[in-house]
Amino acid sequence: MTMRIAMLAALLLAMPAAAQPIVLRPAQVFDGDAMHAGWQVVVDGTTIVSAGPAGAAPAGARVIDLPGATLMPGLIEGHGHLFLHPYNETPWDDQVLHEPVALRTVRAVAAAAATLRAGFTTVRDLGTEGAGYADVGLKRAIDQGIVPGPRMIVATRALVATGAYGPRGFEPGVEVPLGAEAVDGPALVTAVRRQIGNGADVVKLYADYRWGPGEPSRPTFSQAEMAAAVEAAHSAGRQVTAHASTPEGMTRAVMAGVDAIEHGSGGTAAVFRLMKARGVTLCPTLAAGDAIARYRGWNGAEPAPPGVADERAAFALARAAGVNICVGGDVGVFAHGENARELRLLVAAGMAPAAVLRAATAGNAAAFGLADRGRVAPGLLADLVAVEGDPVRDIGAVARVVMVMKGGAEVTADVRGR
Repeated sequence: MTMRIAMLAALLLAMPAAAQPIVLRPAQVFDGDAMHAGWQVVVDGTTIVSAGPAGAAPAGARVIDLPGATLMPGLIEGHGHLFLHPYNETPWDDQVLHEPVALRTVRAVAAAAATLRAGFTTVRDLGTEGAGYADVGLKRAIDQGIVPGPRMIVATRALVATGAYGPRGFEPGVEVPLGAEAVDGPALVTAVRRQIGNGADVVKLYADYRWGPGEPSRPTFSQAEMAAAVEAAHSAGRQVTAHASTPEGMTRAVMAGVDAIEHGSGGTAAVFRLMKARGVTLCPTLAAGDAIARYRGWNGAEPAPPGVADERAAFALARAAGVNICVGGDVGVFAHGENARELRLLVAAGMAPAAVLRAATAGNAAAFGLADRGRVAPGLLADLVAVEGDPVRDIGAVARVVMVMKGGAEVTADVRGR
């Protein structure tokens, strides 16, 4: 009997201790839709168990006070490239051609950590730009707790029409590594399935691009090619997004059935009305154009350079048409961890701060089919960020992070606990 008791005691000691409930008490909570003063949020394990007016803490709970802070759902980066770093450090061609995949992967690990610390608990990573399927490995390393980072939605290699991508400028007979997988015609369907089989969560197509150095963007894939690719991806339960900035490229992609358009800087009122009618989301990536213009010498003064002005104009047309807006800055063009730059630029371009916050949380979650996050509500993942101040009054507050929580675990904090 004594031996049995001893064995039972040893077994109980070896069992993991039950997670301690956590009560978060900020000044206010933005729940993904509206702001609520005086709310508290209770987290147990990896999920939110309650959110509402402050009351008594559950027995044995740890209370974290967040005075003066706004608690929000973890932000969702809608368009990122963890395997790229700012172009003013190293040009895109040199990153693709000269940086070893191992080096790029280590950089991506650091970029993932910076993204998470900035309050972005999910990232839709739209292509490794020449680093193959390394994003699949990074996603697994994060999921297994080997390295810190956001939850990842990965596009792996992305798909381009033969001859329509880079790097360029080499002797035509020389095979040069590309930033995406080049494929055409019926083989496009095979490539979609191959990328999905190798771990792609989303399929990315380049609907238009520059066929030669210095040329304007022109359509690449035909509508029929993209429609076949979309059918294959949707059959496998994957969304499809299209890089597109010309009216024709955007129209072909929308008519082919894509779920989202990335960039859209040349979109017309008619194209955006078509997107609205077909429920296609726009990810305008204003921060990338802003960053590139600054790398070229723009100091931010008005009038803005033509490229920046075109993006703003297209964004205004999209909003006027009622197109669903994704928040994603094409981060990687600029520094990881500065993801909030896109939110600030969307507000500067005329979108209301509350609408931007909705888009970056519940909106992106809905657009990407992520039913388990994006809102502060019982039963959802405890992916949360607290920022100093009120981002509805000052969108710049989203960059003043005081606490990040992913799956109920604190990532970083500058708070008082008791």
